[in-house]
Amino acid sequence: MRFFALLGLLGLLALAQGLTFPKSTLYVEGNGKRHLLKVEVADTPARQAQGLMFRERLGEDEGMVFLFPAPTAGGFWMKNTLIPLSIAFFNREGVVLRILDMAPCKADPCPVYYPGVVYQGALEVNQGWFRRRGLAEGARVGGEALKLWPK
Repeated sequence: MRFFALLGLLGLLALAQGLTFPKSTLYVEGNGKRHLLKVEVADTPARQAQGLMFRERLGEDEGMVFLFPAPTAGGFWMKNTLIPLSIAFFNREGVVLRILDMAPCKADPCPVYYPGVVYQGALEVNQGWFRRRGLAEGARVGGEALKLWPK
C-alpha cells in the first residue's frame, strides 16, 4: 500500500505544479466500427500518478490514455477521482486484453483494480463507454496518441 500512497502524493504534487497533459486522438475499433476519442496522454510517472484526479466531468468521447515504457501488471486506484470510469488495458499492439469498471473513491482505503493481465497501455473513459458501443476484449486501440509511447 505504500506504493499507492506514494502515487497519491505524486499526484497531489503534480496538481500543485499545474501539470498539463499532451492532447491527441485515439480510436477503439471493434465489431466493424471505429469509435473516435479525444484523449489526454499520461506518458510520464507524474502524469500517470495524477490521472483524472479531481476532475468533475469527462466528455462522452473523451478519455485519458496511459502509456508505459515496458509491460506491467500493476493496478489502478481511484483515490480522489470523482468520475465513475471504465478502463481498457491493452498490449503494445493495441489489443484490448481486459475492461473493468471503477468507482470513485474519496477516502482511504480505496480499492485497487488489477486487470489480471500484463499490459502496456490503458484507456480510461466514462463508465459504460465500451459497453454502450458493444466493445469488448479483443477490440483494438490505435491512433495518433500511440505515437507518444515512451521508449
